[in-house]
Amino acid sequence: MNIYYANKRIARVFDSKKNLDKTYGVDISKKIQQRLFELNAANSLDDISHLPPARCHELNGERAGQFAVDLKHPHRLIFTPGEDPVPRKADGSIDRKLVTSVIILEVVNYHD
Repeated sequence: MNIYYANKRIARVFDSKKNLDKTYGVDISKKIQQRLFELNAANSLDDISHLPPARCHELNGERAGQFAVDLKHPHRLIFTPGEDPVPRKADGSIDRKLVTSVIILEVVNYHD
């Protein structure tokens, strides 16, 4: 999959291991790099496991249309499909098989 970033600030942080380590700490930085590798290697979002360790899951409520993958509990890597319009199934849900790019939004603990 192709990986894009929501803005220049996020792109700058994610552009180097040094910046990731400085911003998120070494442990979370390693998990971010692992998840980016997995996303990059996948053909579509459907290839990313909804089971641990990645546990790719669609969010709801205020974050409807966004996805998260686990990092180091309770932190998550948040992203949206990169396609415009977002591919949908007949039932209105996002068709993960047709999502071939993502836009990284943030790393967050949304459980706070």
